[in-house]
Amino acid sequence: MVEYRLIRSGRRTLAAEITRDGEVVVRAPYKLSTEYIEKLLEDKKERIKSAVERAKSRKTQHPDDIYEIEELRKRAGEIIPGKVEHYAEIMGVEPKSVRITSAQKRFGSCSNRGTLCFSYMLMRYPDEAVDYVVVHELAHLVELNHSKKFWAVVEKYIPDYKERRALLKE
Repeated sequence: MVEYRLIRSGRRTLAAEITRDGEVVVRAPYKLSTEYIEKLLEDKKERIKSAVERAKSRKTQHPDDIYEIEELRKRAGEIIPGKVEHYAEIMGVEPKSVRITSAQKRFGSCSNRGTLCFSYMLMRYPDEAVDYVVVHELAHLVELNHSKKFWAVVEKYIPDYKERRALLKE
């Protein structure tokens, strides 16, 4: 049996949604029987269960607590610029600027003008993974693509970059 919250209204159709918290909310017309709703949910049980798990997983990866976000942003502002400066000196490159962003789908980026952006979400990962992302973005100042030459630059400074990159997928 799928647990759900039922909201009845003057609507004409049945709709189910999975909230950001992983709750199943069913919106139904007043006259639609509870038995019909529960049978439909039972028929879609596996699909619903999968969607609930995805929502809960996303929530742990993407905080919505304003205090946690501010703490992550603050830490990123304290840690990342120093790492960029350290590796830029070693690699012999000079980024134009470094910004901390709220990007949710990418940890870092490098513009063709040399601006590096890093998501505060990086602060949820081990230091080794952060170093990898910093070197990855700095390597774009040498090769603005993901060619073999680019990966050779990354590997020169982070020989175990594949293992570190895997940390970001956990």
